[in-house]
Amino acid sequence: MISFVVGAVTGVLSGFGIGGGSLLILWLTMMEHVAQYTAAGINLLYFLCCAPAALVSHIRHHLVDKQVTLWCTIAGCITSPLASLAAGAIPMDWLRRFFGILLLILGIKELFAKKSK
Repeated sequence: MISFVVGAVTGVLSGFGIGGGSLLILWLTMMEHVAQYTAAGINLLYFLCCAPAALVSHIRHHLVDKQVTLWCTIAGCITSPLASLAAGAIPMDWLRRFFGILLLILGIKELFAKKSK
């Protein structure tokens, strides 16, 4: 039941754009002892379910810049396969460390970012 609640909460956070997927990966690896690669795969499947609802909401509120979306989509289509190959070649301990460092950097950035009015 706890995993269901965690899944629901991270889904809601994902819809708000807060990074629920990152929290889901942390939950799966630290609390459920799921391997990093498996947790990342589960997170991708989870994202496929949460993203459409969030996208519809963001489009309705005019929060999606179509030009930026186009460039990000092109960049993602090119870099995703390359990153997947790289992740398969990097030892899991390094991936965990890189992911932890990334979360720390993003968290610090969010703490000290100036909010626009």
